[in-house]
Amino acid sequence: MINLAIYTTEKRNIDTMNLDSMSSMEIAMAANKEDENVVKAVRSVIPQIADAIDIAAETLGGQGRLIYIGAGTSGRLGVLDASECPPTFGVSEGLVTGIIAGGREALFHAVEGAEDSKTLAEADLKEHRLSPSDMVIGLSASGRTPYVLYGLRYASSIGCKTAAIACNKDSIIGKEADIAIEPVTGPEILTGSTRLKAGTAQKMILNMISTGSMVKIGKAYENLMVDLQNTNEKLAVRTENIVMNATSSDRETAKRLLKEADGSAKLAITMFLLDKPADEAMSILKSAHGSIRKAIRENKE
Repeated sequence: MINLAIYTTEKRNIDTMNLDSMSSMEIAMAANKEDENVVKAVRSVIPQIADAIDIAAETLGGQGRLIYIGAGTSGRLGVLDASECPPTFGVSEGLVTGIIAGGREALFHAVEGAEDSKTLAEADLKEHRLSPSDMVIGLSASGRTPYVLYGLRYASSIGCKTAAIACNKDSIIGKEADIAIEPVTGPEILTGSTRLKAGTAQKMILNMISTGSMVKIGKAYENLMVDLQNTNEKLAVRTENIVMNATSSDRETAKRLLKEADGSAKLAITMFLLDKPADEAMSILKSAHGSIRKAIRENKE
């Protein structure tokens, strides 16, 4: 039998022993107070997060993929973060991938036994054609989920760089990975419900890793989403605003530049800042590996 009592994520929170007697205001206040500890816990593992960002950026810059694996809430968080990368950063589907134990059905319903499997993760990773150039990040609040453990073990065996995100110190999955990211979020207000603080911590860390690595491979200029996909009216206006902010130009100029750049904010900005037509600006961007700042530094007259 699994001894869950050893995990801080499974312990009872002494401040919420009377949770079932609290008013709605008291429940909300208790949850908010506990959430303050999440920020502190994540702050304590910033060096490890930074290491993961560096490896993820190196992986993505070298034509590798970033792959998250997890079960339950952790798996869903990985799928969520991965699904936001194409519209935010203009990357191809699959460059960042979330794999959840039990597959698509597990996004909406529990799939019995999936997280306890010692073979399913390897099969899933093989189905996604995992290669040594990829990076695999395993997610498990407890840090012991077999699906994640054996997935990381397989990834390491073929030469992938790996990281593990758990909310208990000295986790089993942390020992299996190149980088162990272990924010100790402590007992939940509802005992064992790790979709709460533990889930929040994992979401924050995934945000940092995906955003940080994308920024480092040229998917931002200053703090602007220059590879944003312009797919609806709101995003069309946001794209115009991005060009306006980056170039200090008016909306009509931004619209003209975007039309000439076939909707690409990155290309439109580069055209303006270097005073180049679209074809020349595109060539310069390719030479600069998609980085506007590098393109400007190397080509500013």
